[in-house]
Amino acid sequence: MANRTVKDANSIHGTNPQYLVEKIIRTRIYESKYWKEECFGLTAELVVDKAMELKYVGGVFGGNIKPTPFLCLTLKMLQIQPEKDIIVEFIKNEDFKYVRLLGAMYMRLTGTAVDCYKYLEPLYNDYRKIKSQNRNGEFEVMHVDEFIDGLLHAERMCDVILPRLQKRQVLEEAEMLDPRISALEEDLDEVESSEEEDEEEDKVKNKIISKNLPYKTDAINWWFLIDMFIFQIYF
Repeated sequence: MANRTVKDANSIHGTNPQYLVEKIIRTRIYESKYWKEECFGLTAELVVDKAMELKYVGGVFGGNIKPTPFLCLTLKMLQIQPEKDIIVEFIKNEDFKYVRLLGAMYMRLTGTAVDCYKYLEPLYNDYRKIKSQNRNGEFEVMHVDEFIDGLLHAERMCDVILPRLQKRQVLEEAEMLDPRISALEEDLDEVESSEEEDEEEDKVKNKIISKNLPYKTDAINWWFLIDMFIFQIYF
């Protein structure tokens, strides 16, 4: 009973949400201490508290395939199927990076292609360091944007096979997505805009100078002639 998907859950990609995790890994999660002690009876609201305690991401490790807390909570979310609004709040959470990554992982597994690009691509601008546990149980340093790039382009993340994701270009051509503008492109646009403003200011200054220049030139020439006349009188 404790491992069953909630009754009113919708099928995801044509299957039970929990089946998105391979059976052997799913079984190891059900048998794990973390699942039995920390995930039992969790609701969508309580998952947030557990997610705030996460210290690293990862899938399974060791010869006997032990699941990480991150993977256990991913399966738990697939089991209870939180509302989309809750997942979006996970992703937008800037204070707890592992809460953000848990939401991103769930969105990638269950969301439409449009939603995946819409909600995950902004996280390319998050360069914070995170810890990841590999298959040998060792910890490695990576960054939030690397993890997001893996979700959008890799076939497997945290030992879970990711559903096929429609290419961004196809969605753009179908006018379902606007072309993506990277942070670098935004900075370049700002620089170009600033340069254009400077050029406009220079043009205005030049116009003002050019209008006043003839009068200034005439005045200079007039005083020059007076000086020359005085010089000739005295010398």
